[in-house]
Amino acid sequence: MEANKSMKAAVLHGPNDIRVEELEIPALEPDEILVKVMATGICGSDLPRVLGDAAHHYPIVLGHEFAGTVERVGGGVTRVKTGDRVVGVPLKPCRKCEDCRSGHFAQCKHYSFIGSRVNGSWAEYVALPESNAIPFGEEISFEEAALVEPSAVALHALQLIGFQGGEHVAVLGGGNIGLLVLQWARILGAREVTVFDIDEERLSTARQLGADHTVNTLRPGFEDDWKRLTAGKGFGIVMETAGSDVTMRLSFELAANKAKVCFVGTPVRELTFSHKQFELMNRKEFTLTGSWMSYSAPFPGKEWELTLHFLRKGLLNLKGIVFRQFDLDGINDAFDLYRQPGAVKGKILLLNR
Repeated sequence: MEANKSMKAAVLHGPNDIRVEELEIPALEPDEILVKVMATGICGSDLPRVLGDAAHHYPIVLGHEFAGTVERVGGGVTRVKTGDRVVGVPLKPCRKCEDCRSGHFAQCKHYSFIGSRVNGSWAEYVALPESNAIPFGEEISFEEAALVEPSAVALHALQLIGFQGGEHVAVLGGGNIGLLVLQWARILGAREVTVFDIDEERLSTARQLGADHTVNTLRPGFEDDWKRLTAGKGFGIVMETAGSDVTMRLSFELAANKAKVCFVGTPVRELTFSHKQFELMNRKEFTLTGSWMSYSAPFPGKEWELTLHFLRKGLLNLKGIVFRQFDLDGINDAFDLYRQPGAVKGKILLLNR
């Protein structure tokens, strides 16, 4: 490959301004590899960057959920080789601070991030440290491998609360992360899983992916449904994945005495609780925590390896959350769908074919 050869990339120049144009292929540091991107996802965190003004800077190539083949390696690379199929890990921790030395990479205050701080995978090629590449075999498709990152986010949340199975789990939000939390809860031994959402198509997908029960919270009297399912006790595990102020407050209602409640979704507006809602946490003595990203020690963490393991075993269905696929050139067509409220019912992937 010629050093000055260009590549196609979807470059965000400002709010609602993505241009597919030619960029120079990234140069490599000695410990880096160049990955030819075969499939990459659009994450919910990308939406405010494209549709709003949440990008860290312009111009920027977004995209942090991706898989592809190793095109070239730097001089110091020893663990992967040209031609390997790899999943990309987007976090670039400093590895020197106290949090990193403790294995808490997601809490690093000096991190960089592929696809938000530096150019990412909405392109034909992306450069990353070899430690940020996980090889996988041909039994896993590139489309599935591109979704290892959101799967690891879902698993990380359950591991964070020490989930050991045997509980009736409530999943608030039937989006991509919610459907992955559903699957992981089942794999890890949940007694039952109930998914809450306001969209019947999402709830239908949840049932197809193994939800024991679904509840549409727009339906009058839905409270009676979950009380009936739990004999009035509530849920021992409540996983909030929508990032909605409504579902965050609802989680306090759904929690059983001594429950574990985990906020996985990222809120987008101010959140307030009434004193009676907040009192529920005191009275029930439930444990509330947040979950951030998908990493543990050794980097990038067992969340990533377990996703690949259960994909190989056929127990994790990542294809089931894919809504549409577009060529990279069609990225603006994809975002036209996001501009239509409720039009996107799952994960959108961008492919280089």
